[in-house]
Amino acid sequence: MPHTQASEGAAPPPPGTLIVFVRDGCPHCSAAKDYLAQLAPARPDLRVVYRPVDRDPEARDALSRMSRQAGIWPPGVPTFVIEDRIMVGFGDAAESGPELLALLEASATRPAGNVESALFGTLDVDRLGLPLFTVAVGLIDGFNPCATWVLLFLLSLLVRLRDRRRMALIAGTFVLVSGAVYYAFMAAWLNLFLAVGLSAPLRVALAVLAILIGAINTKDFFAWRQGLSLSIPEKAKPGLFARMRQVMNAESLPTAMAAVAALAVAVNFVELLCTAGLPAIYTAILTQHGLSGPVYHAYLGLYIAGYIADDMLMVVLAVTALSSEKLTESSGRWLKLLSGAVMLGLGLTMLIRPDLLG
Repeated sequence: MPHTQASEGAAPPPPGTLIVFVRDGCPHCSAAKDYLAQLAPARPDLRVVYRPVDRDPEARDALSRMSRQAGIWPPGVPTFVIEDRIMVGFGDAAESGPELLALLEASATRPAGNVESALFGTLDVDRLGLPLFTVAVGLIDGFNPCATWVLLFLLSLLVRLRDRRRMALIAGTFVLVSGAVYYAFMAAWLNLFLAVGLSAPLRVALAVLAILIGAINTKDFFAWRQGLSLSIPEKAKPGLFARMRQVMNAESLPTAMAAVAALAVAVNFVELLCTAGLPAIYTAILTQHGLSGPVYHAYLGLYIAGYIADDMLMVVLAVTALSSEKLTESSGRWLKLLSGAVMLGLGLTMLIRPDLLG
């Protein structure tokens, strides 16, 4: 049974590793170490990694995150973690030894149905929900009436050029730059939640924000833009129209692509109120899964792939058919209803059953 002491910034241990969060001077931690040392001859293949929470800030943060996710608070030592199973505390070999053995047996008999992924870590049947959830929320977020309105209006202008290559390059640049700006926006949310953690008051505040945004968007389906509405303000539209004219009037293709890139950046900042809800909720949920930095950003990339997929599809269809229509009020209302329903669902779940999102 190999025993190692995890160092700060160490790579995540391989699946099947028993992680033990300990603290110097803790008698129960010492008892657990003694028991595991005595268990070594019977379990030579078991790898044990000790993480000292008093000397390793990353270990302390990981223990807090896992404890919240498991609904165990406050966290304590020793805490044993293997796969997605957790055991807290250790009395003596007679009292706690059988419980720890049961934890190890349950993990060892778990069906092997996983695939190692460099981008997303270990994907198995039980955790496949996170990638699919990421793509689904990204796709729904992509059907944002604010961004969709701008893209379809731009396509309706570009179609007059009767030039498929120019139309594809300009519209494609708009979509890709929008995705890059959105990625930076979500990375900022991610860094915020990783820095401050998702405390109970912050979780409630996010849930209330999601419910409020969802209610406003749902209201717009029944009372279009009556009262408070999260849409591109009318006073901002003349500026966007002017930027679109710069794209259309550009003499060279590089100039047109630079102009449409600037338009994409401007649109993403103007529509922040339209899009703030889902990225904030998603990144808050993502940070509860205890992943490494590169994996977090890989999931953001997967989210962005879903986010721009519908826009890219509209560009391909428009270029193929060399035609485009503006977003109608009816379509906008249905998009608002879809976005509102998702936000309400996520907000209520985060408020009432946050454990379902961890």
